Amino acid sequence: MFTLAENKEVGKELRATVVDALKAVMEENDKVVALDADLGGASKWTDIAKTNPDRFINVGIAEANMVGVAAGLNLTGYTPFIHTFGPFATRRVLDQIFLSGAYSKNTINIFGSDPGFAAGHNGGTHTTWEDVALLRSIPDIVICDAADEVQMDWIIKKFSKMAGVHYVRGNRKGVRNVYAPGSTFEIGKGNLLQEGSDYLIVVTGQLVSEALEVAEQLAAKGVTCDVVDMFTIKPLDEELLLERLIGKKGVITIENHSITGGLGSAVAEVIADNGLAVPLKRIGVDNRFGQVGTPEFLQEEFGLTRDKMLEQLAKFLKWKR
Repeated sequence: MFTLAENKEVGKELRATVVDALKAVMEENDKVVALDADLGGASKWTDIAKTNPDRFINVGIAEANMVGVAAGLNLTGYTPFIHTFGPFATRRVLDQIFLSGAYSKNTINIFGSDPGFAAGHNGGTHTTWEDVALLRSIPDIVICDAADEVQMDWIIKKFSKMAGVHYVRGNRKGVRNVYAPGSTFEIGKGNLLQEGSDYLIVVTGQLVSEALEVAEQLAAKGVTCDVVDMFTIKPLDEELLLERLIGKKGVITIENHSITGGLGSAVAEVIADNGLAVPLKRIGVDNRFGQVGTPEFLQEEFGLTRDKMLEQLAKFLKWKR
């Protein structure tokens, strides 16, 4: 069960959340190991090296090798967690994840950090708008996008008890609180955060807080919305989606990702597969590479702030701001 946070301020850094969660599961399970690709300082995984030096491996700038080592460790009874920036954890090593991980039925838990605009000053080479799209093509994989520190903590601990290939994306830095401490979730199930009668907003990851603000602004104009945090993008909660679509005038998807192949595409596929004639507006990035700038600048540049989203929705909802 989950409850929404009363404090909407920026919480603990997600990289620190991941490290603390890993330390906790390492205390419970001496087979959990952590691997990093020369980003231990950026990820704070060097803290794991201090407390569990025999269960931390820095493979260097050799991400494909990291996936292979993780697969080998799992074959010998270990539960590996690996980290690098989102594009290096997915695009750069897709074949290794596919073959050494999923196809070989090995367990590999992947944290891809700083997706989308969170790449910031690292620029276009370090930006991933396509990580979810790439991984969605792999059978049986689990893909999550953490909304805040509470959800990230739960995801890491849950992954440690699951078999298979699992991917979670999230900002290294702190993001605004969405959930109250102690909230729990279910893999493959979306979270209905608020109810409305006019439109359905489906959102994932860091933009959940902005989606709630968008819904609040729409309500002030007399337009009420369901808001669903679809934190598990694969497997998608089709049952909840179809249930909340009943009687709605349209669907809005919001993601810090390309509108091609990500959450918006997944929702569109469900709508099409079920023969539904429902207008759909996908808010995300369309056919663009990343660029250098602060995360705040990039979020606005790519149209993912609350106000920029409302501008995009004005035409779709046919009202003027």
